[in-house]
Amino acid sequence: MSESRTDVVIVGGGLVGCAAALHLRSRGASVAVVEKNQLGAAASGVNFGGVRRNGRKLAELPIAARALAIWKRLPELVGSDCEYEITGNIKVARTDEHMDQIAAHAEAQAEYGVEVEMLGRNTLRDRYPWLGESALGAAYCATDGQANPRLVGPAFARAARAAGAMMVEHDGAQRVERDGSGFVVETESGRTLRGDTLINSSGAWGGRLAAQFGEPVEIWPMEPQMIVTEPAPYFMVPVLAVVGGDVYARQIPRGNVIFGGRSGTADLDVGFGKVHAEESLTTLARTIEIIPRIADLAVIRFWSGVEGCTEDHLPVLCPSRTTPGLVHAFGFSGHGFCLGPASGAVAAELALDGRSETPIEGFDIGRFDSP
Repeated sequence: MSESRTDVVIVGGGLVGCAAALHLRSRGASVAVVEKNQLGAAASGVNFGGVRRNGRKLAELPIAARALAIWKRLPELVGSDCEYEITGNIKVARTDEHMDQIAAHAEAQAEYGVEVEMLGRNTLRDRYPWLGESALGAAYCATDGQANPRLVGPAFARAARAAGAMMVEHDGAQRVERDGSGFVVETESGRTLRGDTLINSSGAWGGRLAAQFGEPVEIWPMEPQMIVTEPAPYFMVPVLAVVGGDVYARQIPRGNVIFGGRSGTADLDVGFGKVHAEESLTTLARTIEIIPRIADLAVIRFWSGVEGCTEDHLPVLCPSRTTPGLVHAFGFSGHGFCLGPASGAVAAELALDGRSETPIEGFDIGRFDSP
């Protein structure tokens, strides 16, 4: 089989890997991306589709701000807006305790430039009369939005290929090793790729690859349970999330309501997510409590996939501590869709420069070291 050499080899062709490849090519670096399934699929294509800063952990807010600037430039970067819209986001509380939590978080977010409007029960009902009785109040962020996850990853993959990146799909990495001053990746078909630098953007499998270099990270392979209704008259402009994460929903302009909440646990050796009836039915009941009118809509589709969650639900995005030239970019814990374009850019900067201007201190792999 063939052997190729590039400046950088990327293992994992989801949104982060493809965005990294595009950024590397914009700086003139040669790059190969290896993906065992379809480029831009996996977690990148099966997630909810929220593009938000509201409600994030504070450590993620700087990279989220960088990401939003990239989202606004999608047409010029990848040739499509990928149905990205700034629709706003409401974080709904169902208890007084949850209201206190989102109010405190809104104050903390303000220091990062995230403007949030606190909505009491009466204001919330006046503005969004479709909410159910359990909605006590909310935090509203006007600059958040949504996009179509089925379009974004493939758009970055096409753009990276058009820019000259070598994109290898349906041919996973069978062997990944340090080889002298660089790295060698052998694929399932027998192809050999060599690179000076390696980016580990292999999603839920990223912990396994990191462990090969002496940096084990425990990953929970989550299976999101996404539900889609038939089209209905458009009533719900902002993306909705409930404190606790057991309900999140959005309506797209063509009328379908997309929502989720509970998740299953995937088998990484199988590699594909599946729909779990119990989790989906529970999510459906909880969503009807928040948005009663969807009780009259038919469910037309379910989907699932595999996303990798770390113990603290923050990503691993950093240079390796054990292996020069290795960069980790995985473990986005079910909320990496928004961060993906910026995370790829940061990974590319780490690969070429060893550093990034975007603050990523909270994402270092060393935080999982045993005491």
